[in-house]
Amino acid sequence: MAVQMAPSILSADFARLADEAAAVTGVADWLHVDVMDKHFVPNLTLGLPVVEALLKHAALPLDCHLMIEQPDRWAPAYAEAGARNVTIHAEAASSPVRTLRMIRSAGSRAGLAINPSTPVEPYADLLPEIDMMLLMTVEPGFGGQPFLDLVLPKLRRARDLGDPARGTVWLQVDGGVSEKTIERCAEARRGRLRGRLRGLRRRRPAAAVQALRTQAEEATARAPWRC
Repeated sequence: MAVQMAPSILSADFARLADEAAAVTGVADWLHVDVMDKHFVPNLTLGLPVVEALLKHAALPLDCHLMIEQPDRWAPAYAEAGARNVTIHAEAASSPVRTLRMIRSAGSRAGLAINPSTPVEPYADLLPEIDMMLLMTVEPGFGGQPFLDLVLPKLRRARDLGDPARGTVWLQVDGGVSEKTIERCAEARRGRLRGRLRGLRRRRPAAAVQALRTQAEEATARAPWRC
């Protein structure tokens, strides 16, 4: 039932990525890397060359979230480069089973992301192929958007799709996760909560990440499904 924290480098100073990553080493569990191509989403961020460079300096494992067209073509390269987790979008993948298996065969965890308006139930049969399901709690493409509470019922449904006793598929929420929303996420989920946080934008990012972890752990401890 562990809470894991994954601050996003989308909130970082791109000219100081190595320093920004080091600032949360020791308090975060992962670095969340938002890859956007200005086709699947209306924004352009970074790509494989930047990920390869960051891998040389970051002590934390990289969690690469590919908001791109043709993830079947590009996703395996991120796994081969050394990303610990590679997530593709259900809405963009043409051959999700093959791509997810290629990610795993390259040594990475495989994730499946789902947009706010996409139901989770059609992807229940893919659970054996994934290590994590990512639920977008904003519309993908831009940071700083408000959290969409309408996704919380879907988070509850997602947690019940698999076998709770096994707990092998992690749940991640992505977007608008802050001190105002993280407790709602923690109370709704079962399994591992990995929120894309905006902590790197703070003056003291390590303290911000630790404070959010404490909130999430306390919310988890009193969640109804723990009884």
